[in-house]
Amino acid sequence: MKSVSIVIPFLNESESLRELYQRITVVVRDNSINEYEIIFVNDGSTDNSLDIVRALAKDDAQVKCIGFRKNYGKAAALSEGFKAARYGYVVTMDADLQDDPAEIPGLIAEIDTGFDLVSGWKRTRHDPVLTKNLPSKLFNWATSVTSGVRLHDFNCGLKIYRKEVVKSLEFYGEMHRYLPVLAHWNGFRIGEKEVQHHPRKYGVTKYGLNRFVNGFLDLLTITFLRRYTKNPMHLFGLFGILFSLVGFSIIGYFGVQWIVERELHIRPLLLLGVGAILMGIQLFSIGLVGEMITHTGKREEYQVAEKINL
Repeated sequence: MKSVSIVIPFLNESESLRELYQRITVVVRDNSINEYEIIFVNDGSTDNSLDIVRALAKDDAQVKCIGFRKNYGKAAALSEGFKAARYGYVVTMDADLQDDPAEIPGLIAEIDTGFDLVSGWKRTRHDPVLTKNLPSKLFNWATSVTSGVRLHDFNCGLKIYRKEVVKSLEFYGEMHRYLPVLAHWNGFRIGEKEVQHHPRKYGVTKYGLNRFVNGFLDLLTITFLRRYTKNPMHLFGLFGILFSLVGFSIIGYFGVQWIVERELHIRPLLLLGVGAILMGIQLFSIGLVGEMITHTGKREEYQVAEKINL
């Protein structure tokens, strides 16, 4: 059996963490997974979740923890967990017990068929229909059409990656939803496996409808980044040139009119021409600034307050 790093972001999940740990240890023991680590990432919890993980780590050296000073979001938590992962396969799952650790051996078997990333598919979901299921279906459809990656459930927390995949991905903000898309665009092979989804046992969901709105905005962002992240001037410069050409054409028309008629009246079309030139200059400038940021900017760094067994 392969060596596995299990990355689990959590935010105020004190009621479920011990049970999740126990389920994972049963799975790795029963499936002869001798090399493993459980990397909990505390995303700024305000309950006693971190104390529980500290206690688990004290009794089991395979339990590791990264603690943020404040809440940065799931993408940040996954990113830090990926940096810490040591083993050949990296499994991600949510901490609320809706993802089943018993699916891990099946995910390993599926990725061994030739994939670099296998995403879980919650075919049967135990979530509210109107607030989660229907928006999720729309979101998944739009992402498939836009990205070219044919998955049913992009946002499923239960996934398995080869180590080289997670080490190659650069993501931030809320782009954890699109890790399969980013991996696909980097040339990795993406698969999907149906997994069991359990009703939430403790607490309430930390996400609302706004996450789907943010998700669509992020989809537009990564589509733009894929095409223009290295050369933003290609986009802004093109529109800048087009606007400038329209503006100079209008100004040229009025220039000829002034030469012929020796008079020039302020007309809306003339103002439009001047505005088009100014817009073109602005777009061109935005493209230039984007190029400068691309070459000099750095991704956001997250403040890690604590590391345990790392």
